Amino acid sequence: MAGCQPCSRSEDQSPQLSFSGYPLEAVRDEERPGPSAPRVDPHPPPPSRGWKRRREESEEETAPGAEDIWVVETLCGLKMKLKRQRLSSVLPEHHEVFNRLLEDPVVKRFLAWDKNLRVSDKYLLSMVIAYFSRAGLFSWQFQRIHFFLALYLANDMEEDNQAPKQAIFSFLYGKNRSQRSLFHKLRFQFIRSMGWKTRVSREECEEIQAFDPELWVWGRDRTLMP
Repeated sequence: MAGCQPCSRSEDQSPQLSFSGYPLEAVRDEERPGPSAPRVDPHPPPPSRGWKRRREESEEETAPGAEDIWVVETLCGLKMKLKRQRLSSVLPEHHEVFNRLLEDPVVKRFLAWDKNLRVSDKYLLSMVIAYFSRAGLFSWQFQRIHFFLALYLANDMEEDNQAPKQAIFSFLYGKNRSQRSLFHKLRFQFIRSMGWKTRVSREECEEIQAFDPELWVWGRDRTLMP
């Protein structure tokens, strides 16, 4: 990652993952001692059939996770004009979960570390909230690991190179590669919990940001970088 040297972290500082059945829940050892051994699907489903896309491209399709409704735009005599309006699946509780995780000390350090916004600009962070809304978890079930799973997936969908995703691993685990395979298994389970709906439109990202436009992370705009 340009301008960012991933910092090595000792093994005892790396977030530890555990999986205790469905729904997905992962915690650090230091926060909840004695996690159960991870249970993973022995037959992981095939990779998502999504494709790389750039946010600058126009998108005509409605993002998965949202439903279309028809509302009356004008009414003149017997003539009625309808327009299609997207009904988002993102609820206030998903914004609350995201705001809570922004206060997590590891998430704070990560966002401060990504000074060039290569891994966590405002659109990628908006996608984190969109994925939260599709995961089918209760608010209290979302943990720190879900933030990084969703952010990794957002980078996987939006970025053409591998450097941003590798930067997430470098921050979390340093040179310790033993946790990466477990992270990927949890990522597959997280995607499956969303019904493989990984696409997020630019329109949905902007609607998510408009819910609380003063939130400080929406200032993480690459176009404003010097």
